[in-house]
Amino acid sequence: MLEAALAAGFASAGVDVCLAGVIPTPAISFLIKDERADFGAIVSASHNPPGDNGIKLFDRRGMKVSVEDEAAIEATLFDEYPPAEQIGTIGVLEAAAPRYAAFLSGTIDVEEIDLSPYTLAVDCAFGATSRIAPHVFRHLGANVVEVNTEPDGARINADCGSTHLEAVRDAVKRHEADLGIAFDGDGDRVLLVTPAGQTIDGDRMMGIAALHLHERGALSPAIVVATVMSNLGLERALAERGIELIRTPVGDRNVSQAIVERSAQIGGEQSGHIVFADHSPTGDGILTAVKLLEIAHETGTDLETLADRIPLLPQQHRTIDCNRPADVVALPSVQTAIADARDTLGERGRLIVRPSGTQPAVRVTVEADDEALCSEVVAHLEDAIRGKIPSG
Repeated sequence: MLEAALAAGFASAGVDVCLAGVIPTPAISFLIKDERADFGAIVSASHNPPGDNGIKLFDRRGMKVSVEDEAAIEATLFDEYPPAEQIGTIGVLEAAAPRYAAFLSGTIDVEEIDLSPYTLAVDCAFGATSRIAPHVFRHLGANVVEVNTEPDGARINADCGSTHLEAVRDAVKRHEADLGIAFDGDGDRVLLVTPAGQTIDGDRMMGIAALHLHERGALSPAIVVATVMSNLGLERALAERGIELIRTPVGDRNVSQAIVERSAQIGGEQSGHIVFADHSPTGDGILTAVKLLEIAHETGTDLETLADRIPLLPQQHRTIDCNRPADVVALPSVQTAIADARDTLGERGRLIVRPSGTQPAVRVTVEADDEALCSEVVAHLEDAIRGKIPSG
């Protein structure tokens, strides 16, 4: 329904539309450039439950449009319709998925790569990577154990994928896999699970990639772009090697913009939304997994060992459901609780309290050099915020 409405809306404004079918969000970024298109759009629940669909818009560079451009687009929604002779056409974009899969395989930089020694458990969250990711990994030689690889909009992201790692963790254990790979529904995020059940998050993936490039003398400039959510342990590990961590506000759009402004090669979010700017201007879960496997192959070192080079500080998160989360965060009593929490942490940690950008909720993150201190501060803040949420 949403695809039909969006395509009809574009056509009514005189735009010719090509329907690419069910593909990962990063595929649109690739196809815009490959087709020399002017614009792109994805209907997606992203990493959220099936009912929380939205529309992601991309410019001709393959980057998400700015907040200002989104506001301008929304402002035109109630403009008068154009005359019939100005209406555009709608057609099917041929071979969108195979072309994208070929692009992913072509991002390998080493002359030969053979993943035949690897068994990979791949959880596609019933989403857009279901038909593409297993094919790409098998093309590189890996033995693939498929998990939740039947596209199903009613089950997308529900207790599976990168937001719920239990399924892929269980598959890794049952099949004695060398690695678990879990995507979100639209495929712009990925998290990894080691044979021991350890999660390799976006911070560690960025660290692995940055250190690898730096040691090859190929990280120029020596910077990594991350958000305020990224762990202080990543910042310290990079700094020890002379690499600067640039922090942006939360949101992959902010990361991508900073990457362009600073000519960075790597950036991303702790959630697993990673940008390899030499290959794509936006986060791409399959691309990220491919590049990490390439690094493991090239160095002859498993990803669990490489991840251990990025020691992370204890960090705890809370999601507190509420209506009008921005108003809740702005309450004087909540601001006082936040200030008290920062005083308690001092130099020993960091605190982030923010309204969610995708759901009606307040998100709390506490980071400290001690797990008990983390627990104490996050519990205090959660109680303070919940106590101010209006009933009903």
